[in-house]
Amino acid sequence: MTKTWFVTGTSRGLGRSFVEAALSRGDRVAASARDVTSLDDLSPPGAARTRTRSTTATWPR
Repeated sequence: MTKTWFVTGTSRGLGRSFVEAALSRGDRVAASARDVTSLDDLSPPGAARTRTRSTTATWPR
């Protein structure tokens, strides 16, 4: 059964590893990072299993 993952902090480290593992299993991934250009290699043109978005969390002042 194909799963869908939403993973934050996917530009490097543990988040990146989760995305790579999920994609290698054939799952679908919604990946977010501050700089989505770091995710370009995960989402080649026409890739239907990967969606990337830029996210930034800020603390209220």
